[in-house]
Amino acid sequence: MIEVNQRGYYGEFGGAFIPEMLHPNIEELRKCYIEVSESAEFQAEFRKLLKDYVGRPSPLYYAKRLSAHYNTNIYLKREDLNHTGAHKINNTIGQILMAQRLGKKRIIAETGAGQHGVATATVCALMGIECIVYMGSVDIERQAPNVSRMKMLGAEVRPATSGSQTLKDATNEAIRDWINNPEDTHYIIGSVVGPHPYPDMVARFQSVISEEMLWQLKEQTGNEDPDIIVACVGGGSNAAGAYYHYLNKKDVRLVAVEAAGLGIHSGESAATSVLGTKGIIHGSRTLLMQTDDGQIIEPYSISAGLDYPGIGPMHAHLIDTGRAEAVSITDEEAVKSAFFLARIEGIIPALETAHAFSALDKIDYSKDDVIVVNLSGRGDKDLGTYVKYF
Repeated sequence: MIEVNQRGYYGEFGGAFIPEMLHPNIEELRKCYIEVSESAEFQAEFRKLLKDYVGRPSPLYYAKRLSAHYNTNIYLKREDLNHTGAHKINNTIGQILMAQRLGKKRIIAETGAGQHGVATATVCALMGIECIVYMGSVDIERQAPNVSRMKMLGAEVRPATSGSQTLKDATNEAIRDWINNPEDTHYIIGSVVGPHPYPDMVARFQSVISEEMLWQLKEQTGNEDPDIIVACVGGGSNAAGAYYHYLNKKDVRLVAVEAAGLGIHSGESAATSVLGTKGIIHGSRTLLMQTDDGQIIEPYSISAGLDYPGIGPMHAHLIDTGRAEAVSITDEEAVKSAFFLARIEGIIPALETAHAFSALDKIDYSKDDVIVVNLSGRGDKDLGTYVKYF
């Protein structure tokens, strides 16, 4: 069975490596997150918001022309059609409801591509709670539309100016804030990373993706199980959601697609499954890119949501045990796939999602296979990057 244990580990990955100041917050959350989130009252409110506010269920679309091109059967789980444009809203809806039940009056978050920041700002506006989003200065420039959206929603966007000024550094700043404001603040982590219980809690909120896939596939194909599920992985929340109800179904292949940047061994990459070793980052033991003496190696990707030096502990375990296949995609390959999808299916994907589509050129499959690609976000936010390739 692939599941987290009582100490927050998937195999040898996970745990909670935290400063003493945050111990009460993490313990409070750890002791109650399952009981609270599975209560009838919580589920009723969570499900109603997912349906009436987010717009779920998201469609499972049979991509006819894409399928013909690859000579197989490709379905797209359309998380890009959610309110705010990505899967991130599933988690922020769950966590804002959790924060309310814990009596928190202030929300902080980190963001790379900006979609989690927008989703957090959205739910804070919905519930009337103060929102502060940390974002790397580099990402603020390359994801300007999402920064504007956050500000319009009433969030304060604080730049992270240290290190590579991207997602890792935004996370560092958010954790520092939380240490300084432990009593009234809840940190809405945007991916399946961080100290336990965050990786498991976020995966549970995102599991609505695979929960819907089960009945949608049954309805469309007569079988609730696909042959292959493909999803991009930075921290990996969209992938965790797409995999969740299939983790223990060994006949379903799980493909995790990472960012190779300018090339896996170019020195400008975020291919953690290839370049990473076991270590601790942002409160959990996982695979991360680091030097021999444990210093984090700065990641790089054209996609702001994938340039993280580690991966979530669930994904580290899946890849380490061989349950998931890791594929690394370069910037050039991802952009090419984005343009191809736009022109063959009329869908402009986020740069993160474009990496997942590129994996179709690298994995083995048969013409009778059913492949689900988790289309985790739409490409509006990345048009500034795409236009450079016109």
